[in-house]
Amino acid sequence: MELSGTSAIVTGGASGLGAATSRLLSERGVRVVVADLQVDRGTDLAKEIGGVFAQTDVSDEGSVTAAVGAATEMGPLKSLVNCAGIGWAMRTIGRDGDFSSAHDLGAYRRVIEINLIGTFNCIRLAATKMSLNEPDEDGCRGAIVNTASVAAEDGQIGQAAYSSSKGGIVGMTLPVARDLSVVGIRINTILPGLIDTPIYGAFEDSEAFKVKLAEDVLFPRRLGHAAEFASLALELLGNSYMNAETVRIDAGVRLRPK
Repeated sequence: MELSGTSAIVTGGASGLGAATSRLLSERGVRVVVADLQVDRGTDLAKEIGGVFAQTDVSDEGSVTAAVGAATEMGPLKSLVNCAGIGWAMRTIGRDGDFSSAHDLGAYRRVIEINLIGTFNCIRLAATKMSLNEPDEDGCRGAIVNTASVAAEDGQIGQAAYSSSKGGIVGMTLPVARDLSVVGIRINTILPGLIDTPIYGAFEDSEAFKVKLAEDVLFPRRLGHAAEFASLALELLGNSYMNAETVRIDAGVRLRPK
């Protein structure tokens, strides 16, 4: 699928995996909507890459619809990359046998709302607009890349909410691909492993922490780079024979229970 001259939406596009993907798409001639809640970072990045910032809550229909509208004003919307997400760590029960120490149900709902429902919300709205595109020689009108996590398969202690949300994204990939095949839209999901993003650099001794994390990585024994994720996302968007797949990018890591 030809990407140059088209538009794309990257959710969570202001930092980390989303920012790297936004930059790479821009380098390939795509006009990018940086869809994020972070106004300052999103505005700066959009200016840097010649795109547009749209303050976006992925769980809100009106917010996502506005981002879709911003994309179509720049060119045919052919790509959606869903990177927006949040994490939460808490064990399912406490050690004191008290109901109050069990996993906070509101927090569980919030993680599912953003990571899983938010991803589906963006898919359904962006794909609706993509379905109006002129098909290419393969009949393709657009492509979508979702971001899950190796936690969907190797969930660690305390990751019940996060792993549930990412497992749901993996689980929706095939049925949504089947739904969208009738209008020529492909969808694939990436399961990143331990990627070096700002989340690991926000505290003292973060470098030592990252070295410790990398001990479980098979080869190369380091954290991944956001640019490596972006490269895979670009391949999944452009390669017209990639559809309904879930792909790990993790250098062979298999996470321990904790």
